[in-house]
Amino acid sequence: MGSLETGIPLKRDNLFRSFSSVRTERHPFSQRPRSRFSRFLLFKKLDYLQWICTVAVFLFFVVLFQMFLPGSVEKSGNSSLQDNVEVSSGDFKFLKEMGVLDFGEDIRFEPSKLLDKFQREAREAILYSPAFNRTKQRFSYRKPQLAMVFADLSVDSQKLLMVTVAAALQEIGYEFQVYSLEDGPVHDVWRTIGIPVTIIQAFDKTGIVVDWLNYDGILVNSFEARGVFSCFVQEPFKSLPLIWTIHERSLATHSRKYISSGHIDLLNDWKRIFNRSSVVVFPNYILPMIYSTFDVGNFFVIPGTPAEAWEADTVMALHKDNLRVKMGYELEDAVIAIVGSQFMYRGLWLEHAIILQALLPVLSDFPLDNNSNSNLKIVVLSGDSTSNYGVVFEEIAINLTYPSGIVKHKAIDVDADNVLSMADLVIYGSFLEEQSFPEVLMKAMCFEKPIIAPDLSMIRKYVDDRVNGYLFPKENPKFLTQVIRQVFSNGKVSSLARNIASIGRSTARNLMVSETVEGYASLLVNVLKLPSEVAPPKDVAEMPLKFKEKWQWHLFEALSNSTYINCTLRSYTFLDKFEQQWNNAPKDRPLSADDGPFLYSIWEEEKNIEIANARKRKEEEELKDRSDQSHGTWEEVYRSAKKADRSKQDLHERDEGELERTGQPLSIYEPYFGEGTWPFLHLSSLYRGIGLLDEMSYYIQSHMYTWTGYLQSTKGRRPGAEDIDASARLPLLDNPYYRDILGEYGAFFAIANRIDRVHKNAWIGFQSWRATARKASLSRIAENALLDAIETQRHGDTLYFWVRLDLDPRNSLQLDFWSFCDAINAGNCKFAFAEALKRMYGIKHDLDSLPPMPVDGGTWSVMQSWALPTRSFLEFVMFSRMFVDALDAHMYDEHHSSGQCYLSFSKDKQCYSRLLELLINVWAYHSARRMVYVNPDTGVMQEHHKFKSRRGQMWIRWFSYATLKSMDEDLAEEADSEHPTRRWLWPSTGEIFWQGVYERERKLRHRQKEDRKQRSKDKIDRIRKRTHQKVIGKYVKPPPEMKNSNTSTAVLN
Repeated sequence: MGSLETGIPLKRDNLFRSFSSVRTERHPFSQRPRSRFSRFLLFKKLDYLQWICTVAVFLFFVVLFQMFLPGSVEKSGNSSLQDNVEVSSGDFKFLKEMGVLDFGEDIRFEPSKLLDKFQREAREAILYSPAFNRTKQRFSYRKPQLAMVFADLSVDSQKLLMVTVAAALQEIGYEFQVYSLEDGPVHDVWRTIGIPVTIIQAFDKTGIVVDWLNYDGILVNSFEARGVFSCFVQEPFKSLPLIWTIHERSLATHSRKYISSGHIDLLNDWKRIFNRSSVVVFPNYILPMIYSTFDVGNFFVIPGTPAEAWEADTVMALHKDNLRVKMGYELEDAVIAIVGSQFMYRGLWLEHAIILQALLPVLSDFPLDNNSNSNLKIVVLSGDSTSNYGVVFEEIAINLTYPSGIVKHKAIDVDADNVLSMADLVIYGSFLEEQSFPEVLMKAMCFEKPIIAPDLSMIRKYVDDRVNGYLFPKENPKFLTQVIRQVFSNGKVSSLARNIASIGRSTARNLMVSETVEGYASLLVNVLKLPSEVAPPKDVAEMPLKFKEKWQWHLFEALSNSTYINCTLRSYTFLDKFEQQWNNAPKDRPLSADDGPFLYSIWEEEKNIEIANARKRKEEEELKDRSDQSHGTWEEVYRSAKKADRSKQDLHERDEGELERTGQPLSIYEPYFGEGTWPFLHLSSLYRGIGLLDEMSYYIQSHMYTWTGYLQSTKGRRPGAEDIDASARLPLLDNPYYRDILGEYGAFFAIANRIDRVHKNAWIGFQSWRATARKASLSRIAENALLDAIETQRHGDTLYFWVRLDLDPRNSLQLDFWSFCDAINAGNCKFAFAEALKRMYGIKHDLDSLPPMPVDGGTWSVMQSWALPTRSFLEFVMFSRMFVDALDAHMYDEHHSSGQCYLSFSKDKQCYSRLLELLINVWAYHSARRMVYVNPDTGVMQEHHKFKSRRGQMWIRWFSYATLKSMDEDLAEEADSEHPTRRWLWPSTGEIFWQGVYERERKLRHRQKEDRKQRSKDKIDRIRKRTHQKVIGKYVKPPPEMKNSNTSTAVLN
């Protein structure tokens, strides 16, 4: 049927493949629908001469069109654009058989899969949990937080659009933070509307120190900001809602070059970026079709952009001289530009031919020049510079009896701005009902040109006839002749037409602002999954009208003198530079995007290969001394020696770090999940990382961006650091479900499991990487103060903490403990806690009260940043294991099967992690531990919830060591003796010890000792009872006399 504007044919199954649906109806032959254009030709009683002329022109050039017609689609199999159009027998059946009558009516982009996803999630986001008979509550204590990421802050139309959207969304309750890879003049614009700006460095991995989890969603603008995606493809930021807005066409053009040149890995790398985005937003309906190669079902269109008005203003400012002379036209000429749809379909030439035929009668209205040539000039702006459309169309003009030189063709990708800026009148010559207002018509209006267009519904929505433009009935092109004569008077544009053009420019400069703002507001509602403490945004109808009527031009007026930046040229330059970096990078390429389901088998194969290689190396070492060895070249010997020195040095450094940790009273562990957290971890001997990412997950993740030069590590741990692998110490963490739902408690259980093998200090601490990101981690002064308090035993058995509840951004209203817990858990924290305690302690009746956490002027610990004596830590883990097991038994079935959790408004992999975040406070308060806050900056300490204020408040019997130890031994005895077959979490969270285990181990040692004694005794008995062979004979030495006698006898003889 037709190709896109790029002039490269695209097939239907490529344009709308997989997820972008096309509305195409098929009927039996007798019931096939008539196209609008054919109905217009057949039933609107066209003038007979007009009819004959049109058909004659077509028949004359049908062969020529078959050979040269641009935008034709090659037929492949049974699927192509052409095959999806059905024309009935009355609609020029002979034209259909020749394959040239096609008017693009079935070209539509519908994000069907994305819309279905939104509807499905809306149905799932119920406020009631039927499995537990619980209603979810929203507390609205803070506004939704959004981060906007840009490649730079230069002055262009994209920044104008996003400034307008951000200013409008602020009015309905959103808060923004802008991040940019480079600074620029728009920095001041953002600050003017009250949005802070941060400049980040994307290509230095250690330089991206942004905790993206602080935001409910990310908006990335332009593919030039892809450097930031190195964060978003790594844990723990992989699940954040991310909206990526793309305005440029250059990547789509380069993608075809990647395919033709064989750069499939580079193409797949871009596909992974598209796949990571929750939604990819385009400002018009042509771009998602051009980018169909990258479509994974997340494309979305929010129509509207100030780009056309911006470019028109720029062209008028840069080309103040007359362009007509440069383009070969006289000042007295009346230039009419004919433009059309952005889609190149086969019927477009016929629509333009009809427009030319309607212009033919007005040719005589224009005066002749000295050479008897008409002052009327017609420019057909269509196609691209590589097509043959111009040759074909000029032949059509000759056959319509136009004098030579009047009708010319210009390529839209080369001369669009020049033609539109010099034209006196612009006629839209396409009858295709498009999904949004045609951009070429919008740009013509921005150039302050009178426009004439058919009364299509999308055009009629924004253009009022004889107010800001001219309309003519699409069924009656003859009316177009009358409209043109109204526009021109004595060969010049009339004053009325100029006034209409002036009004049209004002309209076009702010066209579709409301659609853009409302589109982003609606998209955010569908994409964002707001926690229960976050206030939902207001309805878009409550937004003040002034934010939906105009782009924020006034904020950019002071920047009008800034250097003009060609965005198209800049995007091509970026892609060329990026491609060069790719080619110069190591050839360890990422896996294909289609290999995701097979990664586990690949990992298993890799593991088997490593085992085979290790066995082979062992055999070679055993045979090393038995065969001649080649010494190699001096370079190889030198390289091996340097490698050995480095290994020795690394080993020496590790030994020193281990010695330093052994000699200090405290060791602080920093749990982390993925490479995205590495910039927030410490490297001093006081701290030690513990990675929660298992080997398989890291293998998948690490093979995505190996070409960027990121250092590889073992199982997701930092290279050169002595991080602990949590999954190796606790196999439960190999299960992704429990790794996600336990969060940092997985690190607690992993350290406590046979703790003497990894931790040999009297005190143990933990610090969340998010505390470092929030600048709430311990400073060097605070570290020394904490170590001094521990060494001097200033407070005894104490919980030291340094991230406090009353300073948490989620607690802006300074709520008490249980109210805050309810606020971050959809109003069901107290219910979940009570249910867990009932199961944990075996209480049959309803638990009417909870362990009190009184408001006594003190504060509580959050974000798992605290320190305890190691003995007390093990007691806390003993309590936590039983509490988590009770929670799991209560919530596993519903959460594991459906993903729904009554502690969250949406599907949440970390269902009760927010409840566990506060558990340390309940245990410390009711087990009679002192609670001391350490100021992370100054190290000043302050005790909270002193024992005097706790009298009568603590549930000591419930949280005493004796009670917990007895319960722990009962569970251990059941797990060790009965071996229950039911699903049970507790045995998998740590060690199993009870008195029976000690007795069994004692008996085992005694039995082993007795076995050794018996084996020794049996050996001795075997030696004693060993049979000896009898002597066969003896040699008797003769006496000396006999020897002398024999000698003498021998002499005499």
